[in-house]
Amino acid sequence: MGRPRSASRDKAQPRVAGPTNRAERRPAAAPEQRGEVQSTPSRDTRVVRNSHLVRRVQAADIPRIIALDERVTGLAKPDYWHDVFERYGKRRLNERMFLVAERSGADTLPPILGFVLGEVRAWEFGSAPCGWVVALSVEPRARLRGTGQALLDALSNEFKKAGVSKMRTMVARDNRLHLLFFRGEGMMAGPYIQLEKEVD
Repeated sequence: MGRPRSASRDKAQPRVAGPTNRAERRPAAAPEQRGEVQSTPSRDTRVVRNSHLVRRVQAADIPRIIALDERVTGLAKPDYWHDVFERYGKRRLNERMFLVAERSGADTLPPILGFVLGEVRAWEFGSAPCGWVVALSVEPRARLRGTGQALLDALSNEFKKAGVSKMRTMVARDNRLHLLFFRGEGMMAGPYIQLEKEVD
């Protein structure tokens, strides 16, 4: 991919779900309660965060992800998500991450509570290698349960395993909810300014 894409979340805004600040979240579990990343190949990585099982995406997850994205954005994009799976779920798994949070317990929530896309990108815009959060979305009925935090934590761990120490994303300037979420996770304004124009 060329230029980093925003972590899209609403119809025309970045998609994010989860608590808007740390006060609304459940306390984070201690490391021994969270579990550790298993010593398995990257494709099979599983980790427990805040009682969420976060793992690599599988082909069987894609219809559920399409349905979740449609519930959040109001748009059905099956071709887009099948293409994303081909790029982020099958190839270059050491630098592309497509993670899902699975339901735990026998409640009425869907099997997939959320997903996150990330990618290690090197030397774009003169930047040293870093991890980009490309998209993050959470089932509306599963919000305020730490799902967004669990997904971001797991993605951060994948970035660390890939050898990068910085994580970036883009958020619409006027989307206060999403700014609060990412700032609550310790993300701040970076050194770059987005520029754009209409293509004639």
